[in-house]
Amino acid sequence: MIHETIGTNEWEWAGKPYAAIKDVGRQDGSILVVPVGSVEQHGHHLPVITDTLLVEAMVHGAAESLRDDVPILVTPPVWSGFSPHHLSFGGTLSLEFEHLRQTLEDIGRTGLENGFDAVCFVNGHGGNAALIDALVSTLGKTTDAEVLGTTYFQLAASEIAALRDSDPGGMAHGGEYETSLMLYLRPDLVVDAMIEEGTRWDEHYEWGGGDLLEGGQLSVYREFEEYSDTGDIGAPELASAEKGERIHDIVTDELGAMFTAIHEHNR
Repeated sequence: MIHETIGTNEWEWAGKPYAAIKDVGRQDGSILVVPVGSVEQHGHHLPVITDTLLVEAMVHGAAESLRDDVPILVTPPVWSGFSPHHLSFGGTLSLEFEHLRQTLEDIGRTGLENGFDAVCFVNGHGGNAALIDALVSTLGKTTDAEVLGTTYFQLAASEIAALRDSDPGGMAHGGEYETSLMLYLRPDLVVDAMIEEGTRWDEHYEWGGGDLLEGGQLSVYREFEEYSDTGDIGAPELASAEKGERIHDIVTDELGAMFTAIHEHNR
């Protein structure tokens, strides 16, 4: 059954006839936005669709905040990411790095053929971040359109840090940040009884980062169960719907400002 809300927003690619898509693409400074998420375990209290659901919500919130004269369309989210480090817990669906990069290249390339001046990939999963960075270059060198990429939880980090009740490490995977957003956006998918004090981030190298707001300067690969017995890391017990609303509003405002800047640069 096709989702009954598809096409109810003017910026949704999926609900438009092809001619309407090309009409948007031909406008000066037009932007194609591709949300990229994942399906992976998020502990016992959050659903596996968390990353995809959240990045889609952030992109839609940003699109809704834009002036009517910013021509923008948002594709359906790419729901499978690069998540090999989560597979041992179960419930995770992961693509190979090159398969995902090539899939996103194809989506971006064919989307741009409708006349768009820019494409922006908005990522919602930490494991995709390096891939999105690579994609900007590999797709960018093949087109005259502008190719951009960002990870939404890296935006407005200082403002969101002022909202946190946890110490560094508390806003990691399935922690205070993501649980707050889910309590605000989809509380029906949060298993309240399973929200408990999470495992705190414990990386051997001090350069390895702390959580979603503090990515660190050193990359290291570890299976996720080396960090956590339950699959989540951080402080989900400090999450709240009120905090999730503030995070949502701050990030969507910042993302909307980014989209406006992309539009103005490409006019």
